[in-house]
Amino acid sequence: MSSAKKILVTGGAGFLGSHLCDRLIAQGHQVVCLDSFFTGSERNLAGLTGNPAFTLMRHDVVDPVRIEGLDEIYNLACPASPVHYQYDPIHTMKTSVLGALNMLELARATGAKVFQASTSEVYGDPAVHPQPESYWGNVNSIGIRSCYDEGKRAAETLFFDYQRAHKLRIKVVRIFNTYGPRMAADDGRVVSNFIVQALRGEDLTVYGDGSQTRSFCYADDLVEGFMRLMNSDDGVVGPVNMGNPGEFTMIELTERVLRLTGSKSKLVYMPLPQDDPRQRQPDIARAKALLGWEPVVELEQGLECTIAYFRAVLGS
Repeated sequence: MSSAKKILVTGGAGFLGSHLCDRLIAQGHQVVCLDSFFTGSERNLAGLTGNPAFTLMRHDVVDPVRIEGLDEIYNLACPASPVHYQYDPIHTMKTSVLGALNMLELARATGAKVFQASTSEVYGDPAVHPQPESYWGNVNSIGIRSCYDEGKRAAETLFFDYQRAHKLRIKVVRIFNTYGPRMAADDGRVVSNFIVQALRGEDLTVYGDGSQTRSFCYADDLVEGFMRLMNSDDGVVGPVNMGNPGEFTMIELTERVLRLTGSKSKLVYMPLPQDDPRQRQPDIARAKALLGWEPVVELEQGLECTIAYFRAVLGS
């Protein structure tokens, strides 16, 4: 393939990173996957083992790294679920900020185009609904979630400062709730929580009264959006929201999971965690206009694929 590129994916052994590696390899690119394996898993890369176009590096983005000849960098490295990013909040903050800094410096050294996976958490508990990219957010800067929220906000700042100061080619995406195969069973995210609890016959844990909403985007749709943004004109830098604007309450999600798994699990209500957003829905007008992108996988279809994955993992 004459247009083959050498592409670095940080966090490439993670849930989303591994799907991205699969897609890039399938297109004929040479992929370097860099991961510390704090939340990533070599199982996610099983299909790439032995592929001569794929290289795996065990490395933490908090520490600088030199890789020659890169054309593109996708910076996905950071724990993305509350259970994982609150485990070591200082390291989470360092991963976001120092990781972004190190990837920007690597992009400067190699001339690579560099992509930052940011998050809808930069909007905090939003006072504007749905959330457009122009909204500056409502984030608690000293709360238990702020290591992630503020880390990602600082990473965005670095990206745009590097673009202005060093003319780097940057791309910034804000990811809304995403689900699919290769999610970790213990990551504490609502989709994996409900599915795993249902398959095990355990009570489904609903925080608050279950009326809070989320918008769930299937992993394949999101990876397609990543690649469209990376391959867009250099003038398209973002930030660009990517998520599924279909909005569901937690109760609606439990109903679908119970029906699709055939589980008889009951619901148990627990207090809402600190700073947990009550509404989350992306405005994806910018992604539609600039990239021609919008999700195509319906929640029902995506849940069926995710449930099948967890059945195989759990042996249920």
